Amino acid sequence: MVLNSLLIAAFMKSVGGVLLAILILLAMVTIHEFGHYVAGKILNFKITEFSVGFGPALFKKRSKKSGELFALRLIPLGGYCAFDGEDDFDDEAENDEKEQEEPFEELTVKTENDGGMDEANAETEVASEYPEPKGERFNDQAPWKRIIVLIAGATMNYLLALGLIFIMFGCLGRPMYKVDNFLTEEPTAGATATETVITPENVLELGDIIKEVDGKDVYMITDYMTALDGRKKGEQIPVTVIREGEERVVFLTLAADANIQNMSDTHNLLTAMGIQSMHAEPQKLEFFETIGNSFVYSFKLAGTVLRSLGELLTGKLSITAMGGPVTTIKVTAQASASGLLSFLNVAALIGVNLAVFNLLPVPALDGCKVIFCIIEWIRKKPVNRKIETIIHLAGIIFLFGFAILVDLLQWIL
Repeated sequence: MVLNSLLIAAFMKSVGGVLLAILILLAMVTIHEFGHYVAGKILNFKITEFSVGFGPALFKKRSKKSGELFALRLIPLGGYCAFDGEDDFDDEAENDEKEQEEPFEELTVKTENDGGMDEANAETEVASEYPEPKGERFNDQAPWKRIIVLIAGATMNYLLALGLIFIMFGCLGRPMYKVDNFLTEEPTAGATATETVITPENVLELGDIIKEVDGKDVYMITDYMTALDGRKKGEQIPVTVIREGEERVVFLTLAADANIQNMSDTHNLLTAMGIQSMHAEPQKLEFFETIGNSFVYSFKLAGTVLRSLGELLTGKLSITAMGGPVTTIKVTAQASASGLLSFLNVAALIGVNLAVFNLLPVPALDGCKVIFCIIEWIRKKPVNRKIETIIHLAGIIFLFGFAILVDLLQWIL
């Protein structure tokens, strides 16, 4: 009976973590699309629909004030803000087709033809309750306005991530790594090639919380890699640590060459440091330190995303190190089970990741659309809309295929 209760509790905890992860991912996508929506409203773009999720609508309602449709859809892994004319090919014929479409098909009502209004009149009357959305069509707007709308989504993702980091640093503290175990005996004083005298008092010890390596703040494991990569065995590296509540500079003698292969190569990093394990432990900061460190940490997260993409393209990083939506949900669920610090950290990483990724010059992403706007701005005329649409369609197919592939590889391997 007790075993069954424990299994049920574990199952519910796992399910709760997955649901929380899906909500976080959905919130990140929603805030991204909300950025497009707000910028579009300010700049007088005609918006026809704001949707959370993809697929069949679970709930939808059209605003009687603006005529815009708001919908909650079945698949909670995306969303969109639909601008009128965004995907048009440019021609008047296309505009005519738009005018011939029934704008409020979901509001159709049926009446009996028994002497009352006929069906067409009923539809006209219901549709008249909802005004046509105001604003100009997307492709009729100036390129600079479209650029602002396109980058607004990524900006909102970044601001949300920055807010989560500020909450994490302010309420819990900035994560710093604490030494748990050394690979061999605890380091002792020894000879050094530098002029610094190494004594037992200024050697890295168990329980030390590392704040700086070689004079550089270390927020993430990749910061350790950047500071130590290429250093040789026996080198003495100055390390600022927090020991017994006080900051002091001690020295780390490298136990092996620090030849870091890629950003996932934590084994070589720890081997070079002579450390078996360390874990993140939050340290409280002053208010203004919290603000400054939050910005720095957000930039470092963005740098990590770009570095991972660069190493993936150059072959340094395996494709199995990447993950699609399913992997993201899995990692976020695990983080939520590990505690609030891990959960906020992963949520912030997802936000920064979406911001950076959406600004990449990849077809179908906002970054590529921005490039087309810049080209139009310079040329004073747009690239053929049909060609642009085909390019973005190919990008969508590639991105969906890539996301499915990396998730399958994660599952198989």
